[in-house]
Amino acid sequence: MKRSKFAAAFATVVLFFAGVAISAETNKTTVRIEQKITVDGKTLDSGKYTAEWTGDGPSVQVTLLRGKETVATFAAQIQQEATPNPTDAIGTTAGPDGSKQLASIYPNGKRISIQLSSTGGA
Repeated sequence: MKRSKFAAAFATVVLFFAGVAISAETNKTTVRIEQKITVDGKTLDSGKYTAEWTGDGPSVQVTLLRGKETVATFAAQIQQEATPNPTDAIGTTAGPDGSKQLASIYPNGKRISIQLSSTGGA
């Protein structure tokens, strides 16, 4: 009887931590930047970044990391898409000085896009 209670408690703990790990993975994506872009008033060099977002509703807070270093934090809106994104991608707009500015992030395999809020820029 004690073994079955222990096994049930152990299984509950394992499932809890598996759920936490899965939910943590669902709110991040890899972002490849092919040329210099501006985000949150900062110029980012080309390379591989990680975008992580927090928040439940359509409004989220996005942290952009290069390795373990935070390079930008900004407000954004989650927008539902009709079909899953086929790859990780970004969208840009032209800034007033002609530079490229990050406008959106499209996480691979998800039916969402992350649209930067107009107040999130410089």
